[in-house]
Amino acid sequence: MSELSDLLVLVVLLAVIGLWLKLSRAREQATDEARRQCQQHGLQLLDESVGLRGMRMRRIHGRWLLERCYTFEVSIDGDDREPGRVWMIGQTLTGVSLPTVQSHLPGLSSDHVPPTPADNVVPLRPRLYKDSRLH
Repeated sequence: MSELSDLLVLVVLLAVIGLWLKLSRAREQATDEARRQCQQHGLQLLDESVGLRGMRMRRIHGRWLLERCYTFEVSIDGDDREPGRVWMIGQTLTGVSLPTVQSHLPGLSSDHVPPTPADNVVPLRPRLYKDSRLH
């Protein structure tokens, strides 16, 4: 009975190692794809790495496939860190989410509305405390 349990432990260990190698290769492919997308969109891939954020089952053409989501950080102008994501099924890129330059420039942002004089919002001034401790 001891030989059977040893064999079972060995098979489980080999399966874990195989899964780890497969996920490592998938992560390398996601890093390459993130790098390619950043170059294409004029962004800088920070830290040159991606991290697995999640996995989900997705139905495509009647088949259930495992889709992986990887996150990474990019820089638009070298002074910021913005999130990015790539979704992959196997070696195929299925989705990309990257920040845009327009969303970071106040003059070009579509949701940027300059304040009007009729606003009823009063800006708050910082208080000057004699003592820096909070009471």
